[in-house]
Amino acid sequence: MVACKVAARTEDGGVNASAPHDSFAEVQLGCEDLSPALEVFVGELGFRIETIFPADDPQVATLSGHGLRLRLAPGGDPGVIRMAGVGEAFVAPNGTWIEFVDPDPPLDVPPLKAEFLVTRAGEGPAGGAGRAGMLYRDLIPGRLGGRFIASHISIPTGGPVADWVHFHKIRFQMLVCRRGWVRLVYEDQGEPFLFKAGDCVLQPPRIRHRVLESSDSFEVMEIGCPALHETLADHEMELPTKTLAPDRDFGGQWFLHAVAAQTPWTPHGVAGFEVRETGMAAATGGLADVRTIRPAGARAFTAPRHDGELFFGFVMEGSATLDCRGGHAIGPTDAFVIPAGEVWGLREASDDLQLLEVMLPAGASRA
Repeated sequence: MVACKVAARTEDGGVNASAPHDSFAEVQLGCEDLSPALEVFVGELGFRIETIFPADDPQVATLSGHGLRLRLAPGGDPGVIRMAGVGEAFVAPNGTWIEFVDPDPPLDVPPLKAEFLVTRAGEGPAGGAGRAGMLYRDLIPGRLGGRFIASHISIPTGGPVADWVHFHKIRFQMLVCRRGWVRLVYEDQGEPFLFKAGDCVLQPPRIRHRVLESSDSFEVMEIGCPALHETLADHEMELPTKTLAPDRDFGGQWFLHAVAAQTPWTPHGVAGFEVRETGMAAATGGLADVRTIRPAGARAFTAPRHDGELFFGFVMEGSATLDCRGGHAIGPTDAFVIPAGEVWGLREASDDLQLLEVMLPAGASRA
């Protein structure tokens, strides 16, 4: 039992948040016949008895084990318990469904369902509130069969972010800052740093990290694979860590923070355009590549067909017309996906156009 302070109701119905209290939490499961239930919970599943009463005819028992505290008592729902382990699911004598699960199941990456799409800023539902109070706008509504998720994320009012040390079970996850700044800290990567407009970060699988604070009007674009993936808290780790290991391998990938202000624009493969690389191909071992292109005298280009699983474009700034299955006007924070084997291009590019390109795998399309 952990001694702590909890909110307690006062006589007038108010809340006294500072009231001292020896506190615990337990889950009550319905149980009409205690004896056979204890044979299973204690004898087979390894729980131990903490309390039991009345002595002459026990009806209620409190058990602990496997990180749980259970109260078996008459009445109520018998519930479900999911336990780490291997075995056939069964129903305990009191009606509780017992099932065994892998505590760290392998990552499920669904098959790709390719589609062409253009997602515009002014279309579709408004951004919804997500984790830590951030607003999320879906850039790939169909998720390409569940293989990819892309989000335009914003924090309208800056200040400390209600985040915690966490990590993601993912195959690929990257972020590009569009507006403002945010202060981030990552496992084994040193002190917190500012992630600014134009910067790119690769979050390799399972790297612990935390968002500390942001500016007003902060915006970031994030892509993850698979679309449905777990975010897990790490309550034991404190960031920054004492160790510094910038070359640490996280599932075959390395942490990357590509700083836009320190990365030069170089000639693109298409005359009249420039490109700013991120180093993503090297950091992911060839899994992905990310770059930004802009006009340098020209206003149009035709891109080669790609043979990869994803070609995703996101307009950081400016405007253009996207040519693929017709013409599509695109502007700031619009996004598009080009399926493999299709020709596409841009025309009428504005002077200030900056187009972010994300490709899986790296080298699937290079002009």
